[in-house]
Formats: sequence, structure tokens, C-alpha cells
Amino acid sequence: MFSYEIDNDIVLELVAAKHTADLFNLTVSDKAYLGEWLPWVDQIEKESETAAFIQSSRKRFAEQTALDAVILYRGETAGIAGFNRIDTTNGVASVGYWLAAAFQGNGIMTRTVRALTDYAFEELSMHKVEVRAAAGNQASRSVPERLGFSEEGTIREVEKLRSGRVDHVVYGMLKREWDAAGNE
Repeated sequence: MFSYEIDNDIVLELVAAKHTADLFNLTVSDKAYLGEWLPWVDQIEKESETAAFIQSSRKRFAEQTALDAVILYRGETAGIAGFNRIDTTNGVASVGYWLAAAFQGNGIMTRTVRALTDYAFEELSMHKVEVRAAAGNQASRSVPERLGFSEEGTIREVEKLRSGRVDHVVYGMLKREWDAAGNE
């Protein structure tokens, strides 16, 4: 079981059956907000769909290809963060995240992505950490920017959202850059 205490306020826990109701309720109650940037949100209609996501996530974790963790902020479910993809062959981990609207503005995601980046380099021995965000999603893009990730390019029309197809901006951080910035 994966559990990672970031600080006194934030803990990451591997998604588990015990999180099903909280995650389902959070995605349903925040559907309008989350659905602007997350294409899967509109497809969630039953708690069993959240349970299926959790089961799939745990399988990918067991295979060491991904890690989806619930963000607990002061004990309350606030969102999900982790590695959408862990490529052990090439040493690249891709960070993904979402945070409910009520928890925005508390520095939660910046602290979380910083901790995940540390974890990727120190515990998973990754060479590089990537973050991809929709070009128009400034809140999501600001996280890697605050942490000093380099903007590496744009993947055109890679995701279909409610508003239409959007580009993704790719950010990257190499281990040597992370260490040189005093993050080791």
C-alpha cells in the first residue's frame, strides 16, 4: 500500500475501495468545474464507475506502470494526483492531477507535484518527470511553472473536451536539473 505524508496538511494514499464514495461524490458534485478540463468526468454517472477506475488503477500500480493517489487535505478527499505513466525502460514518469474547486488556492497541488517529483527521482530512480496540461488551463500549467519545469513544446489537438479539441503543453524536469535547483 502506498501512503505518502507530504506535510501536516497533505497525505497521498493509493486509491482504494474505501475512497470510492468520496471520489464519486466529489466528481459528481464538482462536475461542472472539473468537466471543463477533464473529459472523463461527464461519463461518471454511477458509483460503480468510480469503483472500476479504482480497480484499474490498483492493477496498473501492481504492474508498476502508474500510480493514482487520493489527495487528503486535512483529512478530507480533495482530488487525485500521481503518475499517469511510469516508463521504467526510459526512466520517465508522467504526473497527472486534479483538484476539486473548493480546495483551490491553498498551494495543495504545487506541494503535491513537488513531492511526487521528489518521489519519482529518489524512490523510482526516474531520469525525467513530465507534466502535460491543456494549453488554456492556466491553473494546471502554473504548477510545473512554479516548480521550475521547462516548457518543452506543444502537442496539437491531442484531447477532446466539452469545448472542442485542445492542445497540450508539455513540461519536463530532468533529475540533474531538480538536484541543481536544490531539491535533492
